[in-house]
Formats: sequence, C-alpha cells, structure tokens
Amino acid sequence: MESANRPYERVERTVDRTAAIVTPAEYHDRVRWGPIISGLVVTLASQLLLSALGAAIGLSSIAGSGAPRSNAPGVGNAVGWWSVISLFISLFLGGWVMARACGPVNRSTSLLNAIILWATTLALSAWLLSTGVTGVFGWVASNADTIVNQAQQGAINVPNQAPNLTAQQTRDIAGNAARVGWSFFLGSLLGLASALIGAAVGTRRYRTAIPVTPYNE
Repeated sequence: MESANRPYERVERTVDRTAAIVTPAEYHDRVRWGPIISGLVVTLASQLLLSALGAAIGLSSIAGSGAPRSNAPGVGNAVGWWSVISLFISLFLGGWVMARACGPVNRSTSLLNAIILWATTLALSAWLLSTGVTGVFGWVASNADTIVNQAQQGAINVPNQAPNLTAQQTRDIAGNAARVGWSFFLGSLLGLASALIGAAVGTRRYRTAIPVTPYNE
C-alpha cells in the first residue's frame, strides 16, 4: 500500500509553557478616618446646637409662664425627649456628611464607616460625661429633670448622712437603674440605626463609563 511505503514526516510542535502572571490588585484600607472625623465633628456640633435650642425653648416657656411650678414637669419631659431626638438627628447628619466625604464608594464600605462613626461618638460622649467636659448647653439638656425638681421644690436639701434604705426603696432604686440601662441600650441601637440610614442616603456609588462607538455614514 502507498501509505505503508510513505516515509514518516517529523512534525515539530512548540508548546507555550508561559504561565499567566496575575498581578494582585492594590490594597486600599476601607476605613476612612478623614470622613469619620468630619462626621464626628458634625455630629457633636449638631447635638450641641439642637440641645441648646431645646433647652432655651423649654426654659423660656417656664420663665414666661404664669405658673412655672405646675408647667415645669411637662417642659422637663419635653426637653428630655427633645435631647433624645436631637441625638438621632445629629447621628443621621454625621453619617450623611461622612458618606459624602468618602467620595464614590460601595454601600458596604459606607456602612462600615458609619458603624465606626457611631462607636467613636459613643465612646467620646461617654468620656466627656465621665470627665465633666459637657459644656453648659449639654449640661442643661442632660439635667433637665434636676432643673425641674429645683423649680418645684425651690431648693435642694442635702442630708448630712444617707438614711437606711428599706427593701422596697432598694427595689425602687434597682428598678430605676434598670430602666436607665435599658433606655441607654435601646437609645444606642437607635443611634446606630440613624447613623447607618444617614450613610446609606449619602453614599455616592461608582459610575461605569459606557464607551460610545462613533457612527460613520
């Protein structure tokens, strides 16, 4: 047969063994401390102004009232609620400013920075309260109930020695402390939600450029 008598042809094949080199993407820290500090400053400034506004309106209504002692409890409760609401507004504004200052980022990065903003605000506020550096407006807003009691009683009588507490009085004190703890816990969570909502609203996403093909007639 002709195929059997045909000499073998030597075929040389070149195998490309060059492996593709993958260059890792440059790492970028997702925590943006510049925008976080900006949001923190806006949060504290907003809280200061809103607390001052609520305290000024409440105390002005007591000063101009014909029956200041009877109106003091309602005004004190209103000032206390306004202090809580102003905290939520301040955290929302701080989260929004922080997200806008970050530039174009994805939502997860913005929410991560909002959590750090909330935690920094909480820690700084606790430190300011523990050291007494709260400012006159923050002091008035946080001690609205004390001011109301002074307006009702006219003076504060400080006993020389603490009396012995009964079992019922001990339960009442523990119940009040528990309510304060739960209120702080729930208020902190609501403040976190406010900061997250503000960051979600203020997030600017990346815009993908769509290439335009020129049309030739």
